[in-house]
Formats: sequence, structure tokens, C-alpha cells
Amino acid sequence: MSDKSTPAGTSRRTVVGGMAGGMLAALATPAQAQQANAAAASGPAAAPAKQDPTKQYPQPPFKPQQQDWPGLASKMDPRPDHGENSYKGSGRLAGRKALITGGDSGMGRAAAIAFAREGADVAINYLPAEEPDAREVVQLIEAAGRKALPLPGDIREESFCHKLVEDAVAGLGGLDILVSNAARQHPQKDLADITTEAFDWTFKTNVYAMFWITKAALKHMDAGSSIIITSSVNAYDPDEALIDYAMTKACGQNFTKSLAKQVAKKGIRVNAVAPGPIWTPLQPSGGQFPEKLPQFGADSPMGRPGQPAELASIYVLLASQEDSYATGQVYGAVGGGGGP
Repeated sequence: MSDKSTPAGTSRRTVVGGMAGGMLAALATPAQAQQANAAAASGPAAAPAKQDPTKQYPQPPFKPQQQDWPGLASKMDPRPDHGENSYKGSGRLAGRKALITGGDSGMGRAAAIAFAREGADVAINYLPAEEPDAREVVQLIEAAGRKALPLPGDIREESFCHKLVEDAVAGLGGLDILVSNAARQHPQKDLADITTEAFDWTFKTNVYAMFWITKAALKHMDAGSSIIITSSVNAYDPDEALIDYAMTKACGQNFTKSLAKQVAKKGIRVNAVAPGPIWTPLQPSGGQFPEKLPQFGADSPMGRPGQPAELASIYVLLASQEDSYATGQVYGAVGGGGGP
């Protein structure tokens, strides 16, 4: 949609905002739809109300719940907040082209929504089993007036990783932003219980894919582009039951720092986000021991897990020109539990 098609006296932002509100109404409960429409109508000038962050989102205990891997946000109780009704853009990524792995839910979904509302076209990768969540993200991106490109597939395969990047470049008309976010996490109480197959699965998803996709993406990125790696608090404060996962997240953190030095002279920035406990489908689909899930995040100083929406602005900042002197940095968001 171009400004030429906009009625006189109506800004493009107003039209896009109305589209977003209408689309969100189709995705939400009546109460949520009313809130979404109000948020869209209020425009970018309306600031979020001041509130106590410890009570801003649901607190433990949560209902016992388990899903088959890889899990869906739409089946979680409470449902995670990815910024569907709250995130408002201001053109900070206008015209950019972004590829996000794990873009159907969690931090990837929050980044996809935020990027689109900041003016970027967005390609999302996800597993075919996550199609219901991915369809919602596509609708949200399109409601923001941006192009959505769904690219399902398993990133454990090197050939698919190369195809993923090429398809994203072809479909979006270029690539300026890469968010390597998809991950596998499965706790084990004893090292002996981690099979070679499980170890390989975790490393293929969290490390090999990150390497393959970034390597392929760099061929298409020029000065001003940004690469963002989703690391974890486990990279520097590893959980005893997440040995293989913590190892991969440490790999991601060091990959960020090394690559940032290598590509700085090309004008490409590389940074990482290292979240603490975040309420995503990763947790009830095998990422936590079932008996621990009801108290997930309770031991953080905030007394609750974070929501994906609370990290969206970090991804936007790292992707935007506003953060132009930051590269090789690891941004923590851990609810007070210490940082990188």
C-alpha cells in the first residue's frame, strides 16, 4: 500500500493502525480485540501506563501443562504476550528486510511483530508442526502493512539452511537483518542420560544452524546490516540440568563476539540477546521438568518469568541504526538475576 492510495487527511500510519486493530480482533477474544482496537486507534503518542513490573504479567504458580514437542503458544495457559496488542512502531526499521528463525512463537514472534510495526518486511522460519502459530504471525505482519514470508522447514539440515536464506532473499528482495533465534532445550538430571542423538539434536539446532544460516546470509548483507543471536542466561550461569543446552548458548555468545570483530570492517554489526526465564512454548514442550513448570520463573528477583513482549524492543534496538556503535555486545534481560 502506498501513500497515494490514502484518503486526503488520513496518514498511512492511521490506515495501518486500523488494519492492525481489525486483524487482531480476528485473532483475539472480544476483550482483547477491544484493547487491540483501542491501542491501534490511540496512535504512537499514547505511552504505556506506569506500573509495577513485578505484577505486570502473570506470576507463578501456573497450571500444570505439557505439550508434545515443539509446542504451540496458542495452547499455553496463560497465553504468552508477544506484543500483539501493545507494541507500537515508529518507523525505526522502515524498508528493512528481516529473516527470523523460530519466528512463530517466543522471542522470534515478538521480534517479528515489532519489526513489522517498525516498517520491515519479515520472513519467518519454523517447523511444519508450528504452522498454526506461524499463520497468526503472518496475519499480524500483514496487518502492519508489511510483507510476511513464511518459510517452514528443519534447520538441522545444512541444505535447508542455505535454501532458507536464498528463499528469504528472493522473497523479500534482499536481507538486512538476521535473527538466529530457534533453539532446542531438554533437561536431564544426569550427564549419563544425555544420549548422543539428543546431544547432536541440540547442537544441530542451536549451533550448526546458527553457523550455516549466518554464513549464507553474510553473502547478501552489506554495510548497515545487523545480525542478532539469541543466547541465554545459561551461557554464563548454566543450569545443572541443561548441560548440552548451556554449552550451545555459550557457543552462541562467543560466536557473536568473534564474528562481530571479523565483520565490523564491513559495516555489519553482530550482537546477542541473553534472556532469563521467558514464558514460551519451549518450556511446556520438554524444556522444563513437568514438576517444575508451575513455579517457572518464581525464583527470579521479579518473582515471575518474562514475557516475549518484554524483549521485543531489545531486538528492535539492535537491528536499528540507533545502536550503530554496539557490536559484539550481549544484552541481558533476566528479571534481576544478573547479566552477562
